[in-house]
Amino acid sequence: MFPTPPDLAPGAWQYAKYPLALAVPLVVLAPPVGLAFLVAGLGALWFHRDPERSPPPSGVVAPADGRVSVIREEADRVRVGVFMNVTDVHVNRAPAAATVESVEHTPGKHLPAFTKESDRNERVRIDCGDYELTLIAGAVARRIHPYVEAGDELDRGDRIGHISFGSRVDVLLPPEYDTGDVRVSKNQRVRAGETVLVA
Repeated sequence: MFPTPPDLAPGAWQYAKYPLALAVPLVVLAPPVGLAFLVAGLGALWFHRDPERSPPPSGVVAPADGRVSVIREEADRVRVGVFMNVTDVHVNRAPAAATVESVEHTPGKHLPAFTKESDRNERVRIDCGDYELTLIAGAVARRIHPYVEAGDELDRGDRIGHISFGSRVDVLLPPEYDTGDVRVSKNQRVRAGETVLVA
């Protein structure tokens, strides 16, 4: 269910093994091409890195590494979205302790995840009762990999999934919070499982 080895997201070797295997003979036969395949394979492993994090003892934390791209009210709730570019860690984490109530995949488009049009993109919605997470595929992302299912118990900062190659993660905050409680601002960089969104 969770990444092994602990420093790589599940499936990392699936993306890296073919370019790395091709790099070996090509380095001898066509060095520039072989070097390109080597860089691609190592890049895939680096992209799927999964560093340890140290969650704070309280508060609702960021679900993803990246920049805050969305802070908006939706009826009586507040949504905070984090856009991940290709250099960010793409392993996503639980903002707070919860029991997963449902995990729902919705197919869709693959438009840039930082635009309003991304509302039509492929997504996975994780309902955690008091809050909801939405993992949104981006223009390059093609696979959303949830690690959790209904009934799973989560602690703050637990890994809940990853998105391969560019994306966004939104958290619909618990109803007791309003925009005045949000401690981050748009375009601020945040770290999954560590940066406090609301205390």
